[in-house]
Amino acid sequence: MNIKGNTILLAIVACLLWSTAYAGIKIGLQYDTPFHFAGSRFLISGLMIFPFTVKPAVYVKMIREHWRLVAWVTVLQTFLNYTLFYQGMNMVPGALGAVIVGSQPLITALIAAIMIKNDKLTKQKIFTIILGISGVILISAGRQAFKLGTAIELLGVLLILLANVASSTNNVLISMKSNGVDPLVLSSASLFAGGGLIYLLSLPVEGLQHTSFPLEYWLVLLWLSFMAAAAFSLWYKLLQRPGVKVSELNLWKFIIPVAGAILSWLLVPGEKPEWITVTGMIIITVSLLLFFRSTKGRFRIRKSV
Repeated sequence: MNIKGNTILLAIVACLLWSTAYAGIKIGLQYDTPFHFAGSRFLISGLMIFPFTVKPAVYVKMIREHWRLVAWVTVLQTFLNYTLFYQGMNMVPGALGAVIVGSQPLITALIAAIMIKNDKLTKQKIFTIILGISGVILISAGRQAFKLGTAIELLGVLLILLANVASSTNNVLISMKSNGVDPLVLSSASLFAGGGLIYLLSLPVEGLQHTSFPLEYWLVLLWLSFMAAAAFSLWYKLLQRPGVKVSELNLWKFIIPVAGAILSWLLVPGEKPEWITVTGMIIITVSLLLFFRSTKGRFRIRKSV
C-alpha cells in the first residue's frame, strides 16, 4: 500500500473511533456533569498515552522546547473545543448540533486556505464539502426534526461553530509547526493538561461530584479515554506527514456521522434506518469516492510554510 493509501486508511480508522464518542458521551452524561466527565476523560487519555512515549527525560525536554505549540494545542483542541462543544450541544437539538459539528471540514478548508499557501480551495474540495454537508443534513433530519428559534439555541449554534474554529485552527497549527515533536508526546501532554483545566473548571461551575458511579459509567469513561488517546495520536501523526494537506485530511471526517448513525441502529433501542438517513449516507460516500478518484496519483511533498 502506498503512503497515500495508508494515510487514508489511518484517517478512516481515526474517524471510526471518533464516531463512537456521541453514544458514549450520551451514556456518561446520564450519571455525570459535562465538565467533570470531559475533564476526567482527557486526564485519563493523557495518562494512557504516556507509557508509549519517549523516556521521561526526553518527554520533558521535548515539551520545554516546544512549549508554545503544546500550550496552543492544549487550549485550542482540548480546552476551548470541548468546553464550547459540550455547552453548545446542551443548548440545541441533537440533529442541529450534528449538522453544525459536521461543518468542520468546511471551516478547516477555509482556515487552511488562509494560513497555508499550498492548501487552497479547489473545485473538487468545494464540491466534496457541499455534498458532504448535504449528506450530514439529511442524516440528521432523518433522525430528529430540526428546531431553531430561541436565543439559547442561537447561542448554542454559535458556541459549536466557535468549537469548530478552535479545532480547525489547531489542525492547521500542528501541520505547520509540529515538525520535531513526537505526536504521542504532543497528544499525551495536551490531553492531560487540557483535561486538568476542564476538571478545574468543573469545580466552581458544577461543584464536587460525590455520586457513586455504576459500572456502565466507568466502562464508557475508559472507552472514551482510550478512543481519544488513540484517535488524537493517530491524527496528529497524519498531520505531520509530508504531502498531507489539512483540508483534504479533514474531508474524511464526513465519515463520522455515517458511522455514528450505523452504530445507533445497532446499539440504541428504537433506532432504525430511514430512507432520508440512508440517502445522506450514500451522498457522503459518493462525494468521498469522487474526491479520492479526482486526487488519485497526486501526493506531492508539502512545501515549507
